[in-house]
Amino acid sequence: MSKAGQGPRQRVKTAKGRKNSSIMWLQRQLNDPYVRRAQADGFRSRAAYKLTELDERFGFLKGVDRVIDLGIAPGGWAQVVRRRVPRARVVGIDLLPTDPIDGVIILEMDFMNEAAPAKLREALEGTADLVLSDMAANTVGHPQTDHLRTMGLVEAALEFAIEVLRPGGAFVAKVLAGGADNALVAELKRHFTAVKHAKPPASRKSSSEWYVVAQGFKGRATIRSGRPGDDETEE
Repeated sequence: MSKAGQGPRQRVKTAKGRKNSSIMWLQRQLNDPYVRRAQADGFRSRAAYKLTELDERFGFLKGVDRVIDLGIAPGGWAQVVRRRVPRARVVGIDLLPTDPIDGVIILEMDFMNEAAPAKLREALEGTADLVLSDMAANTVGHPQTDHLRTMGLVEAALEFAIEVLRPGGAFVAKVLAGGADNALVAELKRHFTAVKHAKPPASRKSSSEWYVVAQGFKGRATIRSGRPGDDETEE
């Protein structure tokens, strides 16, 4: 994104009594061009541009009719889907409350609740063309633990995607630094014809997040029969 029009750097005016970490976060928000752009464009978060940039590169939103958004709050990704494919049926879920979005069904519950997958399938009313997951576990400050907790969510999201995707569908999920581990990549390649990693420009350089984009779902019947697919290595 062009740096033109970013304007002068702003400072937090009322820093008294705040922790240094809070001041730094507010400072970064005030001077983040994606934050200002999101406000101008009516998006709920800068994360909307991460999905936009990923779609511009991989084209997974083209022609989709049914989309599931795991970890929908605050709703930026669902907004992008609605703007790019207004006719698509979108169902989202999050433990956190999410303000209503026109044309989006939102379930306020934990995706890891054993009842969640069935409720999502019921709300979608058919097989999904695309499963999105921007879920991440709450960090505890220990990098290895944080990575394992978030990758556990990615694995659960993939297991769900395999159950609800139509043949040819796609799965897009947030992972952490280093991308998906070898075992998860192998599982993705078993179920999808193309698996790639990407870090969109809207993702801060200091952030450990990456995204895995898996396209060309082979279908459950194909996987069960053991017929090979055309695997493609990640970038």
